[in-house]
Amino acid sequence: MFEGHDPYLVALSVVIAILGGYTGFGLAARIRGTPGVSRRVLLSGAAGFLAIGIWTMHFVGMLAAPIPADASYLVLPTIVSFLICALVVGVSLFFLSIGEPSQRRVIASAVLLGAGIVSMHYVGIHGLAGNFAIEHDTAMVVLSVGIAIAAAYGGLRTFLARQDGIRLTLSAIAFGIAVSGMHYTAMHGMHFVPRSDAAHQHLAGGLAASPQILSVVVAVLCFVIAAGFLLSLVPDPRRQMTAAAAVAPDPAAEATLAVASPDAGAAASFPRLTSAPLGGLGQPPRAAPVVRLPIEGADGTHFIDTADVRSVRADAHYTRVHDGTRERMCPWSISEAEAQLDPGLFVRVHRSHIVAIPHVTLVRKEGDGAVIELDGPSPHRVPVSRAKIAEVKARLGLARRNHHA
Repeated sequence: MFEGHDPYLVALSVVIAILGGYTGFGLAARIRGTPGVSRRVLLSGAAGFLAIGIWTMHFVGMLAAPIPADASYLVLPTIVSFLICALVVGVSLFFLSIGEPSQRRVIASAVLLGAGIVSMHYVGIHGLAGNFAIEHDTAMVVLSVGIAIAAAYGGLRTFLARQDGIRLTLSAIAFGIAVSGMHYTAMHGMHFVPRSDAAHQHLAGGLAASPQILSVVVAVLCFVIAAGFLLSLVPDPRRQMTAAAAVAPDPAAEATLAVASPDAGAAASFPRLTSAPLGGLGQPPRAAPVVRLPIEGADGTHFIDTADVRSVRADAHYTRVHDGTRERMCPWSISEAEAQLDPGLFVRVHRSHIVAIPHVTLVRKEGDGAVIELDGPSPHRVPVSRAKIAEVKARLGLARRNHHA
């Protein structure tokens, strides 16, 4: 497959595809938690970087290939190949960014993305002009399409699983494999057939660019992708603030835990306290809890009663609200959700999880922490951190208490 190719340019093409995937997926990860114009800007940026990554990888791979010396690149097909790529990637990301992506939608997006990568490749290939014709092996064409769709599905599935650094890296690598694997498989089945000068003069009309000019364009785009990748590594101040708020201890919860724990020492001599914030001890009074949570859907923002909420899970800048059947996206951060929910009904059991105490059906110790199961048509389980076990037991009436005044 790589016979006659420049190995350094082949390696560079794969790296470019991975960096473009990492940058594009990193921007796409923020789409679902961003409303309005910013959402469209992120979608455009994600589609742009992914398309640039695909297109640049393709032409770096072309520069690495042993193509005829008199070959030039027709400008119109070359530009059209990029536009096809950008359009298809943008539509795929749009399908995945609205509401909860179903399995059918993920498969459709993977097929669309894979088909877009293949279309971009063959349109770009037939932008080559010279004293030759291009022929393709049918088996290699079919195999390249299969590789593109399968690897695109793997990249999207990994991307949707969870947006932490490791998953984002894995999805970028799968994306790089989808693009470069498809490209070099297709190149393996491509053959240059000499033809007459008359036919060449008849078919090679139109504005063309030399490989040297293409090399300059590709080098500039490589720098664009590298710059975008480096910028994507810069920490987001808003994410740091959210993470700090999520990790920071809640004074009210600590006070409750101290009273509820049987090992609280002198605190056990005080009467039983509720889990409400201790506003009378110098803390500002808490705002009235909300009765509904906003939920983002494909057609706009809906609202769900807090009585139907089973759990809230942190997911980057926003949260996932489980109503006993499925999870849906809420634009609030985990800290905002904790501040808005009724502390008499909800408790933060983990830095990334809040649960509704009335819906708890099972609690079980697991490792250093515990696991809670919540009711509903689709029961689900939530982890409890070790520091929160005593508070959870107290809220469930399981903690042994000292009733001596």
